[in-house]
Amino acid sequence: MTSRVFLGMLTPSSNTILEPVTTAMLAGLAEVTAHFSRFKVTEIALSGPALAQFDDAEILRAAELLAHARVNVIAWNGTSSGWLGFERDVRLCERITQATGIPACTAMLALNELLARTGAQRIGFVTPYLDDVQARINANYAQAGYTVVADRHLGMRDNFSFSEIGAGELRAMTREVAAAQPDAIAIVCTNMRGAPLAEELEARHGIPVYDTVATTVWKSLQVAGVDTKRVKGWGRIFEV
Repeated sequence: MTSRVFLGMLTPSSNTILEPVTTAMLAGLAEVTAHFSRFKVTEIALSGPALAQFDDAEILRAAELLAHARVNVIAWNGTSSGWLGFERDVRLCERITQATGIPACTAMLALNELLARTGAQRIGFVTPYLDDVQARINANYAQAGYTVVADRHLGMRDNFSFSEIGAGELRAMTREVAAAQPDAIAIVCTNMRGAPLAEELEARHGIPVYDTVATTVWKSLQVAGVDTKRVKGWGRIFEV
């Protein structure tokens, strides 16, 4: 029997997109399955209660449950370090590994690795977030040395509602960002249906599209020792 590979995913409690999309991405890899552990996340904002949702203690409890399944990697399949600061994810990965003995990764650190590996400096964002959350994301990327040439965001805060954004709206937002000719477009939110559109959008605009559900799968497979080029139909990301 081929050795099984288990990808552990830490999932916002109100997210309904990342689980089915992740499973669909892995459908062609017979030995690989994804397993999910949730913790409470219902809104995305800069208020005290909203920021408190990302307390490491809650995330670590969910990670410890994943460890019971002997997963090969534990990934934070969420984008909170985009506005909280990337160092937050670095520390979280360290704490997960310390607590479980399992290597860890995150959606946003994977995105940043992709940008660095492909030499993308001018980036564009498509997100559902509030103005101040998006401004924080843009500032964090500027501080990291990137130029944010365009963004389109929807001013929303309810995490569940992000899953109801339609493909037509995502196509229109991406088209507007693509007009600025960034080196890469990042669809930042793991509760939007960006990943299934990536290949189509790349063909239309000629620009790499990195959705954060896909970045999590890409890095998780790498950590688990699985060739990402085996994932077909989900865009250029799996060729990097």
